[in-house]
Amino acid sequence: MVHLGIPVPAGALPARVHRPAGDGPFPTLVWYHGGGWAVEPPVEDDTACRALCDAAGVVVVSVAHRPAPEHRFPAAVEDAYAALTWVAAHGAELGTDGRIAVGGEGAGGNLAAVVSLMARDHDGPRIALQLLAAPITAPPGDRESSVENGGFPTREDVERFFRQYARGEEDLDDPYLVPLAGELRGLPPALVLTAEFDPLRDEGEEYAHRLLDAGVPVTLVRYEGQLHGFFALPADRLSVSAQAHERAAAALRGAFAQALVVGEPGVDAQRT
Repeated sequence: MVHLGIPVPAGALPARVHRPAGDGPFPTLVWYHGGGWAVEPPVEDDTACRALCDAAGVVVVSVAHRPAPEHRFPAAVEDAYAALTWVAAHGAELGTDGRIAVGGEGAGGNLAAVVSLMARDHDGPRIALQLLAAPITAPPGDRESSVENGGFPTREDVERFFRQYARGEEDLDDPYLVPLAGELRGLPPALVLTAEFDPLRDEGEEYAHRLLDAGVPVTLVRYEGQLHGFFALPADRLSVSAQAHERAAAALRGAFAQALVVGEPGVDAQRT
């Protein structure tokens, strides 16, 4: 693992780069950490990033962002998108080949969904896949999973996340904070992973169905018996995490096999 600082308008964002074995160049996954937009990257993220790096044969760039409440919306998403564009523009020094995906868990899944919207709205970078593990897609509501599941994050936790991050009620209509409020046509394919006993389960699944309704290819998988945060846990602590990591790695391999390979001799169209 290599540590670096990604230059963005607000300063230098800490990032950790995981590289697979071999010479490359490799495709890239830009990973956004969870924590309600308010915490430092958890150590567990390195486990998931390393697993995806090895299983999918991708360079994983795990990026941080300015935390709330000191830095409110849209600071985190501005950092997330700036990091994405920097990674896309610096493939030579990262050993990557131009193919790129985004992913994250919880609030990181929110950022991955939002930068996919921004990339569509601002003409790039082209994203091959959005990997959304238990994403936050809307403020707390009366969805069944939010009412019946009392584990972390509770409704009160999510309300606090939004109070710390949003500047006011007007931000709750902004799709760059609330992806469920957005127009979803033209977005990259998605793999959405949810957990049975996660209070965020229903909003993640609603987002997947909204993507499908908008014509976006989506795979939605609910992991029965699991709690929020299961994706980041190492396989020696939770065997289902290994299954989720392999499913995600397979989705990445499949998406990258379809992606345009810029500069490869004789290739000037999308692979089929």
